[in-house]
Amino acid sequence: MGHPLNPIGYPLNPMGYPLNPIGRTGIKGRGVLGRWGPNHAADPVVTRWKRLENGEIAVDKNKKPILQFVAIKRGDTGEWALPGGMVDPGEKVSAAAIREFQEEALNSLVMSKDERKMYEEKFDKFFSGGDVIYQGYIDDRRNTDNAWMESVAYNFHDENGSTVGALKLHAGDDAVGVQWIDVTPALKLYASHKEILDVVLKKRL
Repeated sequence: MGHPLNPIGYPLNPMGYPLNPIGRTGIKGRGVLGRWGPNHAADPVVTRWKRLENGEIAVDKNKKPILQFVAIKRGDTGEWALPGGMVDPGEKVSAAAIREFQEEALNSLVMSKDERKMYEEKFDKFFSGGDVIYQGYIDDRRNTDNAWMESVAYNFHDENGSTVGALKLHAGDDAVGVQWIDVTPALKLYASHKEILDVVLKKRL
């Protein structure tokens, strides 16, 4: 997956093109990626504890609390994944993470200006408390010999489930589905997203 909290450098070939720091992929050029070298993304990991009908935290067979996260179903591959996307030019990575969550998990792009303002005011404090849990290279099928994905993943945890944990989710932008999913050993997700969740799980348990 890369090296948490350790951005990586990269060499150039004799023609001046960046070389994938992890090694060759067998695909030359930048493929479908927009930039040569690192293409920066932001992944918001929004979590809560799974709860029973009586409000108590659900536990697994080992008596450990069950962590849930907001997952979106990608329209391009049909795989479940973390919400997230590319950082716009001049945009802060943390702001990109929040924007991507709102677009893909809350369908903010179809909200009115007043609705967006209401959401921003309601969740401003929640989204200001994110923890960086991963930063670096992402094992992504779009990576080539000369262009690759790097991401910063932020964990926003709703401890009592009363803020984002109580929201009705709506898939938007390029997501075709969205739901809360249990974090389990058998979980399969797009790219390196399962490894990112493993880091979050260790932090929370």
